[in-house]
Amino acid sequence: MARRALCIGINNYPGTDSDLSGCVNDASDWATALTERGFSTSKLLDSAATKSAMVQAIDSLVTGAAKGDTIVLTYSGHGTWLPDTDGDEPDARDEALCPWDIDSGNVLLDDELHDIFSRRAGGVRIVLISDSCHSGTVTRGDESDLDPGMPRARFLPPAVWMKRNALPADTTRPVRLSGGFTRAGGDLLLAGCLDTQFSWDTSFNGRPNGAFTFYALKTLKNLPATATYEHWFREIRNYLPSTRLPQDPQIFGTRSARRFKVFA
Repeated sequence: MARRALCIGINNYPGTDSDLSGCVNDASDWATALTERGFSTSKLLDSAATKSAMVQAIDSLVTGAAKGDTIVLTYSGHGTWLPDTDGDEPDARDEALCPWDIDSGNVLLDDELHDIFSRRAGGVRIVLISDSCHSGTVTRGDESDLDPGMPRARFLPPAVWMKRNALPADTTRPVRLSGGFTRAGGDLLLAGCLDTQFSWDTSFNGRPNGAFTFYALKTLKNLPATATYEHWFREIRNYLPSTRLPQDPQIFGTRSARRFKVFA
């Protein structure tokens, strides 16, 4: 019953003028927290997180797991979309993660993640934590940790990375952005926001982090040993959404998966 994790964080997006600041810290913080909980953990950061490297590492994590194993994948970076070509998306758009080499047109589609996850052995438990994409408005939440200044959205519009002659006719933000990750997310998905929102890249106490990651890890430290994912999610919701961080974290999975002990 092995426990393994892969933590991906990308701040630097060459050629896009859309660099982030907190994603590498996110990945390192997740790796530290998971190692402390008994996971064998690896990281892909910035230039190491090309599409080919991401696919190879995720595939190795999933296909190398056996019945009874738990694997955790965390991703902090930009999300994007592009036109759906196989007719499986109600909004006609595929959601995607943005590798370091997205300026070369390389994106990691939700369909590709789904194909990788489908190759897991029976009885392998997958937890996907995505701190990327999406915008909305709400006015509540505890912002005492948040540094002054406006956060930055972790969403990369197609016009930033696609060649002009390849852009779809409609480049407005799609109604849905993370539906594919819900379908592809195995047993459990923890997402930083609603499908129609952005996850925010910001700074706390002088140190850059993603808002969702910061509060997820802050609350994780204080959870009792018997806490479930549902319990953890409720604690995160005490902080998000807030006035300056208008994002609603989401949890997806079966009722039994939500009631598993956190990272057990």
